[in-house]
Amino acid sequence: MSKLSKVGSNILKDGNSVEVLTGDWRSRKPIHNRDKCTNCMMCVPYCPENCIIQKDNIIQDFDLNYCKGCGVCAKVCPFKAIEMKSED
Repeated sequence: MSKLSKVGSNILKDGNSVEVLTGDWRSRKPIHNRDKCTNCMMCVPYCPENCIIQKDNIIQDFDLNYCKGCGVCAKVCPFKAIEMKSED
């Protein structure tokens, strides 16, 4: 490994993403509108980082420690209950 390599940019072993907080890479974050949400759970399997926290099939929150702001959850939500907002 070169001296320029960063821990967060290398996949050193399977499943190491839980060891590196990657949420600070994000420039946009998901905002959940509970009034629009029907808890269809369509967003949950599409989140590449498993950041959507749900309990008993009810969306509770997003784990922003790992969310990279990709917006896939907002894109697949049929009810437009997730909106991506700038971190600014």
